[in-house]
This record gives sequence, C-alpha cells and structure tokens, in this order.
Amino acid sequence: MLAPLRERNYRLWAAADLVSVAGTWMQVLGLNWLILTATGSAATMGVVVMLQALPVLILGGWGGALADRLPARPTLIALQTLRALLALALIAGTGHLWPIYAVALVSGVISSLEGPCLGRFGSALVPPSALGSALALGSVLSSAGRILGMSLGGVLVGVTGVSSLFALNALSYGAVIVALAAMRPGSVRTLATAAPGDGGVRAGLRYIARQPVVLVVLALSFVLGSLGRNYQVTMAAMVAGPLHAGSASYGMLSTVFAVGAVAGGIALAGSGRSTLRVLLAAGATISALQIGAGLAPTTLGFAAFILPIAAGAVIFDTIVSTRIQLDTREDMRGRVLATVGMVSSLSGIVGAPLIGWLCDSLGARGTLVSAGTVTVVAAVAGGVVLARLKGVPVLWALPLVGRRPAELLT
Repeated sequence: MLAPLRERNYRLWAAADLVSVAGTWMQVLGLNWLILTATGSAATMGVVVMLQALPVLILGGWGGALADRLPARPTLIALQTLRALLALALIAGTGHLWPIYAVALVSGVISSLEGPCLGRFGSALVPPSALGSALALGSVLSSAGRILGMSLGGVLVGVTGVSSLFALNALSYGAVIVALAAMRPGSVRTLATAAPGDGGVRAGLRYIARQPVVLVVLALSFVLGSLGRNYQVTMAAMVAGPLHAGSASYGMLSTVFAVGAVAGGIALAGSGRSTLRVLLAAGATISALQIGAGLAPTTLGFAAFILPIAAGAVIFDTIVSTRIQLDTREDMRGRVLATVGMVSSLSGIVGAPLIGWLCDSLGARGTLVSAGTVTVVAAVAGGVVLARLKGVPVLWALPLVGRRPAELLT
C-alpha cells in the first residue's frame, strides 16, 4: 500500500491533494448549506450539481483528446489557477444565487479537461505495478482531506459564515501549484501520447465500443452514480427533513461519510483485490444499505448506515478507475478517462435533479428506499451480464460462493 510513497513526486502530489481536497469539501459544504438555507429546496442543490456536470458531458470527449496530446504539468498549473479564481468569485457573489450557477458551469468546463489530465499525470508518477496501490492510497488521502475539510467547514460555517470556506479553498489550490512546480520532471514516467490525426474523439469512442466489459462497468457506474451516490443531496435532505437536525449534524454525517471512505480505501489497498467480483459485491452492498439508511429513525442510526456505504462507494470507484487505467492503452487513456468522467457527469445531470425532485416529492426516506431498490436490481443484472461475457457460471458474480481460479477474479 505504501509503495507509491517511495516516489518523491508522488509524495508531493499526495500532500498537495490532501490540502486541495480539504479545501474543496469546505466549499462543497458551504455551497450546500448556503443553497439549502436560502431556498429550502433540495432540487436547487441538484441543479447546481447538474450545471457542474453538463460541460463535462458535452466537452469531455474533446478534453480527453487534448489530454492525450498536451503536456500535463503546465496544463494542470493553469487549471488550478483558474479554480482558485472561481473560489474567490464565490466570495464576491455571496448572497446571490446567480454567481453560484455561473461558477458551477465554468467549473464543469474546467473539469472536462482537468479530469483526464489528472488521471494521465497521476499514473505517470508511479510505475505500472504500483498504480493500483497509488489509486487506493489516493482514495484514502482524498477521504482524509474530506474529513478535514468537512470537520473544519462544519465548525467555520456557523462561526465565520460561508465566505471563509470559499477563501480557504482558493488558498488550497496554491498547494497544488507549488507541488507541481517542485516536482522533478526527469522522474515522471513518459506515457505514450496520441499521434496527430489519430482520429481524436471518434477514435476513442470506437476503442471503447470494442471493450464490452468496460461498457458494462460504465453502465453500472452510471446507475449507481445517479440513483445511489448523490449523498450531498440526500444527506442534507434527511438532516433538514425527517431527522430534524441542523448544520452541526450535517457536518457530522459528512465527516462519518469521509471516515467510511478512508476505511474503504485502506481495506482495498491492503487486500489488493481490484477485481470485478469485488466491484459487484461493493455495488450490491451499498445499494442494500441505502434502503436501510432510508429507514433509519435517528441521526445516529443514519450515520451507522452512512459509514459502510461510504466504504463500499470508495471501493467501487477505485476499482472502476484501476481497471480502466490498467486495461487500456496509454495513448487512449485520456479519452477513456474522459468517458468515465462523462458517465459520472451524466449521473450528476440525471441523478442530482431527479434525487432532489424525489426528495421534494416522496421525502428523503422514500427516495433512499426506492432508489436503493433500483440499484440492487442493477447490481445483480450487471453481475449476470459480466458472467456471461466472461463465459463463467453466474455464481461467479457472488464473491462468497466457492473458490474460483485466479483468472476468473480479474
């Protein structure tokens, strides 16, 4: 698990990521609470998520094609600078909703290029044999940053207001810029880049279309992402609705979610089992637990479900990223990662407003139960399809049934 930390450049990247993620989640908490207290509508929160996701869906293919050609380090420095300016713009616009919508939209445009650039650059900091551990460790550090950001943000939002959270997020991007500038370029592994005139976006789509297992994994990621992963909406709706709690409880639940995410990352990194069977098990488990979360009578009971849900979500996402990067060509990696980002954005565009509307219509409890039921069915169906694609018995998809040959676990 700690092998990637032997690389100096990865250590710099990991430290900067911890700081940056903490700042990002402080801003997320501030925005969510600002919108909810100003409008009282979970659907409005969903609209903001949709505005962030829409540009990635529309521009993601071109962003991936650019990422396969552009030098990653200077590109990321420029994008981090833009991120800092957007956080400062939120301070100037506090008290109005339109600056939030505008920043969300521009953030999505940046993400369309930033996501595949980050994926390519991160995989170049470690040897291929350490990529799985690096991704799992990155999930742990990101979750730790989320704990730090949500914990500090939960305190500051009631003391200094949301503007301080936006200012701290702007400062956090400076840590990434400093880390990128301090890296040793000679120690960064050179990835194959796309040749001029290789077909760009269309070539990437044709390549992915010939990977049926990848397509099934992306479909599962979409369904679970849209109906089972919009917890920034459902947690706030549960707190403000049936749990009758306040901002402190929202911050506490967000921290519990982050603790669970850390636990999931550690468990995956320690086991080293980034396999499709573990992916299916994680998807089915978090879907079933979501139903239980909707029935939880108290805030503490809800937190008890949130913890393992977060752990399973990190395991699911990390395995998706690991398989996508290990099983695809380097010169296509930006475009493949962009497709993953587009699927994630589509889940936000479809899922966040839908979950917000369901929360307003059915209530937070009814939303969690009904959406969890759909994702359980999707996880089971995905397991059946993957088993048939691999030409193995359907029971292969059940990780606790029998012992299978090692090659069936990949």
